Amino acid sequence: MPGRWLALPLVFLLLSPIPAHTQQALPIFDTHIHYSQPDWATYTPEDILKILDRAGVRRALVSSTPDDGTLKLYDKAPARIAPELRPYRTRGDMGSWYRDPALLAYVEERLKRGIYKGIGEFHLFGGQTDTPVIRRLAELAVEKNLFLHAHSDAAAVEELFALNPRVKILWAHAGMTSDPGSIGTLLDRYPNLWAELAIRTDMASGGTLDPAWRALFLRHPDRIMLGTDTWTTSRWEALPAYLEEMRAWLRQLPREVAEKIAFRNAERLFGP
Repeated sequence: MPGRWLALPLVFLLLSPIPAHTQQALPIFDTHIHYSQPDWATYTPEDILKILDRAGVRRALVSSTPDDGTLKLYDKAPARIAPELRPYRTRGDMGSWYRDPALLAYVEERLKRGIYKGIGEFHLFGGQTDTPVIRRLAELAVEKNLFLHAHSDAAAVEELFALNPRVKILWAHAGMTSDPGSIGTLLDRYPNLWAELAIRTDMASGGTLDPAWRALFLRHPDRIMLGTDTWTTSRWEALPAYLEEMRAWLRQLPREVAEKIAFRNAERLFGP
């Protein structure tokens, strides 16, 4: 009996929220980074790596328009950068890429490098998925064990799984406007779905973690990851402060859950 009672403080410690002084050092695997052409004139790859250092970003899942930006970072820090292939040659492709056979040829050629962890982040919405390009993209992702990183509404996510139930999807921005209940419903339904939280600031109000989001994180601790989304050049300087805001609500979760969301889930999925 005494041994049981002595073990209880350790149990409480493991289940309790992370103390503030410990949480500050919590490393991040950022699953939504772009180093696109407008950034190159302002920040060298070395500058970007220094910003990631300041933000405590240990690794990053990177896609860029064009893909050359991702390769610039990967060449400088291959152990730190997990490359994704974005199917855009320029931002002009964003609205039509899913029905453009030329972009499919571009993707297939680039994938021959053998370095990519996923295809995306791409924009695709309900009613746009049933095209030869998307069907082939899903086939490629399954064949090469790659994630589809989809900036999509819930309808497109469901359509992608209907096209090919074996695809693995990283849901960018967790649907951008989807509520925690809806996100949880899709995670329940599709075991090959994960969500990242780039640009989602609605999980904490006044610094306090929302109960519905907390319930989602505790229910699916292995399926949620962090992201920032440097979609415009000004986002780079804001990145360290943005991640500190995320650490503030992570601090309110049990340590094991916070670590999974901050870096362990992404390391498991996108590691070497």
